Amino acid sequence: MEKNQNGIQHRLKIIEGHIKKVRKMVEDQQYCIDILNQSLAVQRALKEVDALILEKHLKSCVTDAIKHNKSAKSFKELLEVFKRANH
Repeated sequence: MEKNQNGIQHRLKIIEGHIKKVRKMVEDQQYCIDILNQSLAVQRALKEVDALILEKHLKSCVTDAIKHNKSAKSFKELLEVFKRANH
């Protein structure tokens, strides 16, 4: 899991750099489509991070909850996150 954690942190640092670039592009009044394309790239990268975090959660927390007969709470949490992500 440590590799996954380091990968997530690395990706977030890259995303942070991209967000700074988007802000600079807005400040410099660059072409709107270029700004939008960069913003969309940031959003895609965040979704990839979300997928890694979800994978980590499923492999650790949810697995443990199932082993300890507490899966109902985990499933409820996952459904709530899924609903928020799709609204």
